[in-house]
Amino acid sequence: MTTTFITGANKSLGYETARRLLEAGHTVLIGARDPERGRVAAEALGARFVQIDVTDDASVASAAADVAAHEGTIDVLVNNAGISGPTTPAEDLTAADAQAVYETNVVGPLRVTNAFLPLLRTSQNPVVVNVSSGLGSFAATHDPDRVESSVVAPLYTSSKSALTMLTLQFAKALPDVKFNAVDPGYTATDFNGRSGTQTVTEGTDAIVELASIGPDGPTGQFRDRNGAVPW
Repeated sequence: MTTTFITGANKSLGYETARRLLEAGHTVLIGARDPERGRVAAEALGARFVQIDVTDDASVASAAADVAAHEGTIDVLVNNAGISGPTTPAEDLTAADAQAVYETNVVGPLRVTNAFLPLLRTSQNPVVVNVSSGLGSFAATHDPDRVESSVVAPLYTSSKSALTMLTLQFAKALPDVKFNAVDPGYTATDFNGRSGTQTVTEGTDAIVELASIGPDGPTGQFRDRNGAVPW
């Protein structure tokens, strides 16, 4: 049986990913920063809750220790936790704003991945899925026919570019673990005030696909539900 840990899984994409993977037979661990929301989500799904704040070293270490004590292993890590950051004009953004976004969206997945690597390496088929965004794609944001080209969000977009590159570099550096990045697409979630054109189920298609790959599956790729995403 495949054991999967998902950060930021108490709502939206993380919650739907958990639901679908549970339905597919995975043992799913619901990671969330807020204990109350995390427990409510886990109970609703029939999963186990593990408290984790991806911006805090001690919290991440505690979460890894919790999983080591209870499950003893994980096969799949889904780094889904992320924030959109402030919507203030670019000239009003501060270094503190940037640090907050990057701490969650880039440093957070790095912190969690390294803390959980010993558990992943006990699996015969270790997989990491990083939830990035087409808003971090240089090609997509330069294409006037794509919605990404109309969005101006310097910190969020650049953090997702960094996360995609981090994924590629980890895939090269750690060939014993499969690392892939996912663009959920323009999905109706809290991030965009439910304005997205895709359902949350459609937005999790690529996450579920890459969380379910076998030993011969891909690594170092950036995909959405339709296939490879241009970088």
